[in-house]
Amino acid sequence: MTIREQLEERELEYLSSYAAKSIASRGRKRPEPQCDLRPVFQRDRDRILHCKAFRRLKQKTQVFLYPKGDHYRTRLTHTLEVSQNARTIAKALRLNEDLVEAIALGHDLGHTPFGHAGERALASVSPSGFSHNIQSVRVVEYLEKQGQGLNLTWEVVDGIENHKTSGNPHTLEGQIVRLSDKIAYVNHDIDDAIRGGILRIEDIPKRYTDILGMTTRERLNTMVHDVIISSMDRDKIVMSPEIQDAMSGLREFLFERVYTNQDAKGEEGKAIHMITSLYQYYMEHLEAMPEEFLTILEERGEPEEMIVCDYIAGMTDNYAVKKFQEYFIPESWKY
Repeated sequence: MTIREQLEERELEYLSSYAAKSIASRGRKRPEPQCDLRPVFQRDRDRILHCKAFRRLKQKTQVFLYPKGDHYRTRLTHTLEVSQNARTIAKALRLNEDLVEAIALGHDLGHTPFGHAGERALASVSPSGFSHNIQSVRVVEYLEKQGQGLNLTWEVVDGIENHKTSGNPHTLEGQIVRLSDKIAYVNHDIDDAIRGGILRIEDIPKRYTDILGMTTRERLNTMVHDVIISSMDRDKIVMSPEIQDAMSGLREFLFERVYTNQDAKGEEGKAIHMITSLYQYYMEHLEAMPEEFLTILEERGEPEEMIVCDYIAGMTDNYAVKKFQEYFIPESWKY
């Protein structure tokens, strides 16, 4: 037996009956030889980790645009926190940790520069619309590797596509990532907001802190434990009603005090202007995009606005600013 086959056998012996087994994967769109070392979900995890879109997450906004400080979350650190929460839950429930990690690392690959502000900007100008979860699927299926994609398994793509609140992942591992995403951002966005002077710890309503805890550590501990206990030996991933309601209330509080706060989000109008201006420029100057996107446009025959969105969504914050300056700021005004 190969090492991969031994690992697949170990999954069958150890993992829960509700777990997604590597050997039972629905497979890839393009069949390919198996690796002798790694089961399919571990292989997918590695492909995502080594792709260019994953590396670009380090310079993409999570909540705060261009924060002055080294300790604010970026889209990359958010992704790593989601992955760690999800792996902890998966391991405790004897679900497939490799699948969970692959979905978690890939779930935000399609996010735009400047976070949800960039997403709203592209959605407002593109006739095809724009949603970061669908864009994440485009990244792994069509855009990486010069248009070849990463050829991931069905289970990983399903989890990436359905990680939003409205999604319905078909595996428990995908459900873990969907919930871990919320657990991560609710907690780290509070931490960043306090660091940025947008919130004080005492501003958080006591009805939530009494249930979830006052500190990030306490809240994460409460939420992760609750998911594990509530989901044990069940065919779905859930929270208890009390913890779920408290987390939802805390999320609504963040929307009121942080996500729409002018001190935290006052620069978003400028970011939206940059993204929409870049979109209009590239729609009028397709030739200004890299050759790989023009090749995809020619070979796939998709709408021009979709390929323009592909290019802009892949930009980092810094690169988007650089291209905006290049196209719209007179050279002598830059200094």
